Amino acid sequence: MTIAVKQADIDPKVQPVAIPAVPRPKEPAHLIKSDAEAIAVAEDLARRFAEGASERDRQRIWPVAELDAYSQSGLWSLNVPKAFGGPGLSYVTIDKVIQIISAADPSIGQITQNHIGVVAAILTNSDEAQQKLFFAEVLKGTRFGNAFSEFGSKRAAEFETKFTDAGDHVLVNGKKFYSSGALLAHLVPIVALDDQGRAWYAIAERDAVGLQVIDDWSSFGQKTTLSGTVLIDNVRVPKTHLVPGYKGFERPTADGAIFQIIQAAVDTGIAEAAIKDTISFVRGSSRAWIDSGLEHAWQDPYTIQAVGDLTLRLHATEALLEKAGLAVDQAVENATAETVAKAQIAVAEAKVLSTEIAIAATNKLFELAGTRSTLGVHNLDRHWRNARTHTLHDPVRWKYAILGNYALNGVNPPVHAWS
Repeated sequence: MTIAVKQADIDPKVQPVAIPAVPRPKEPAHLIKSDAEAIAVAEDLARRFAEGASERDRQRIWPVAELDAYSQSGLWSLNVPKAFGGPGLSYVTIDKVIQIISAADPSIGQITQNHIGVVAAILTNSDEAQQKLFFAEVLKGTRFGNAFSEFGSKRAAEFETKFTDAGDHVLVNGKKFYSSGALLAHLVPIVALDDQGRAWYAIAERDAVGLQVIDDWSSFGQKTTLSGTVLIDNVRVPKTHLVPGYKGFERPTADGAIFQIIQAAVDTGIAEAAIKDTISFVRGSSRAWIDSGLEHAWQDPYTIQAVGDLTLRLHATEALLEKAGLAVDQAVENATAETVAKAQIAVAEAKVLSTEIAIAATNKLFELAGTRSTLGVHNLDRHWRNARTHTLHDPVRWKYAILGNYALNGVNPPVHAWS
């Protein structure tokens, strides 16, 4: 199934139209059995996703078939614990999978993020009955979307969306934006406050009455994350589907670090793709500079040095991402103030380098490849647009502050979803 929606087709004067829900999978998803299998499956999917990535970006084609293949591959259940029938793999592997997919198409990589984060939050905060309920859904291939952030609040952690008790269910009301994955999800976790101001995940059916997902995402990058508006009008959610997300931030847990480390993996994938395309273009299309006296652009010593620098920085980022994954594993296994802080710090380091290499690599591409690389036929600017858009999540200037305060003053990072 392929749906093409061009931004030019959306008239701002016309009332946005809610998009119907996609059907749930008819067959259970594949079950990944090892880290090696997860990487191999990701690499196979990435080859397929890369083929249409530029055209999906250019025409804003929704990745419907790609998401179905991705979630049915078993890669969306990697952090479901073995005790519940899942793979229970390391976050080192999960991050590598996200990097591989994001190098092919970072919009698809980003859509995975909130699903993985919600699975982690259920493990941290739900009772066993709720864990069994939702983990069984994930193993079937059910996708979580996201209705977390709100457009008009002063700070990201402030919410106006609320729910009220209605017996065996609650009624949720509010409005969300930046809702990556909600449009093509099967279940939509809505961050909503109870009468005490505590934030829960109210997990609604995508086709629930009163839940409307609007395709009004107009960013110049990450175009097919479809991260638009969710309207929530008296949406009925059974109490079995209320996850006490606030508990994950009342005490030290790995929940925030897990949300963050996926962001770093997406940016690392963007950088990897940009460096690959730089090398390909320089070797195949760029001309040697007039004063160099060289026959080929790939012989230019300044270009060689620059590609070496980018490659080094990418490998350093990958090393920190692996270190962060191991720290997250330890914090999931044994969440203490010390293990969680170490995970947060390691993830913050990876987030800084992944942001910087994504911006540097996508910018350097044009400097090294030359003017012809800017021609629309190549659509190489998608790498920069994607990097510039996605790295705006969780600004790195605050990551430096967290790192410095921890090293200099022994102050642990704040415990929330952005740290």
